Amino acid sequence: MRVLFVVQGEGRGHLTQAISLEKLLRENGHDVVEVLVGKSESRRLPGFFIRNIQAPIKHIISPNFLPTRANRRANLSRSFMYSLLKLPEYYESMCYVNRRIRETGADLVINFYELMTGLTYFFFRPSVPMVCIGHQYLFLHKDFRMPRKNRCSSFLMNLFTRLTSLGASRRLALSFRAMKDDEKHRISIIPPLLRQEVFEQEPVKGDYIHGYMVNSGFSDYVRRWHEEHPQVPLRFFWDHWEEEPVKKIDETLSFYQLDDREFLRQMAGCKAYASTAGFESICEAMYLGKPILMVPAHIEQECNAYDATLDGSGIVDEGFNLDKLLAFAGTYQPDPTFGTWVRSSRYIILNELEKHISHDYMQGMYMVEEYV
Repeated sequence: MRVLFVVQGEGRGHLTQAISLEKLLRENGHDVVEVLVGKSESRRLPGFFIRNIQAPIKHIISPNFLPTRANRRANLSRSFMYSLLKLPEYYESMCYVNRRIRETGADLVINFYELMTGLTYFFFRPSVPMVCIGHQYLFLHKDFRMPRKNRCSSFLMNLFTRLTSLGASRRLALSFRAMKDDEKHRISIIPPLLRQEVFEQEPVKGDYIHGYMVNSGFSDYVRRWHEEHPQVPLRFFWDHWEEEPVKKIDETLSFYQLDDREFLRQMAGCKAYASTAGFESICEAMYLGKPILMVPAHIEQECNAYDATLDGSGIVDEGFNLDKLLAFAGTYQPDPTFGTWVRSSRYIILNELEKHISHDYMQGMYMVEEYV
């Protein structure tokens, strides 16, 4: 089977999922022919992704969340207005995606939550079946309950999620726990898609707090807390490419550019983990048995954080109040069933993909309206 990946390039979650799935497919005799990464001009593709993906990588221009002026949370209105100005470039991206589907001879397109893919299937109707993978598809599941706030933002996020999967044969929803499939919305529940390097870590309880912030503006919170608690070692990763690989503030506070090997090594040895609630890093921390503080930067991350708190895996805060995290770490008990669920991912995901490239899906595209 020849597979084309299209990946949303914001943050690290979709990128690490693509790395994991490419390795799994290649080990089982399938060929990933190309990887299209949707990114804005303001984002740089992390080196760990370039190093680990074997297939050729090509870029497409894609919408991205723009941060507030403080560079912390996403500014939805600013992001929307900016996207309107970029519509001609987005149309070129759709044309390019459609052309690469045709020219690579792909038998299957796997979409990691990239909007341009869904719009390509809406406007151009490629005959090649598409499967979508992402935690966000869980929010469309009939049994998932959204947080009881920001209803307008929740509606817009679910609309965006539907748009990414227009024309999809199946939505594979990554989930913290097993649930029944939702056939009405063509959703299959699958375990988190963690990379092999996560399973190779040997977790120990160190003396430092590990962290990741998708927007570097959150560093102000961390610096203020550090000034009051200089004795607690802090090691935070950020998406701030203007800085050196490691920006050492003093003996107990350092900021790191995003490097996935170093990120996982630091995760395995930390006392606790604080992040802006990206799904992938939450799963890594849960698998390694680390207590988590989540500081959502936008509605999607608010849903991630809400979902993770249902099993007592973490707590939520509006800022990086690490006092709360240290208090939570004192009583935290890891969930032993989560590791079993994660380790079943190889079989479940491969079975789903091979099932949905079957004869039934090769008969032609369903009407797009069925997937909305």
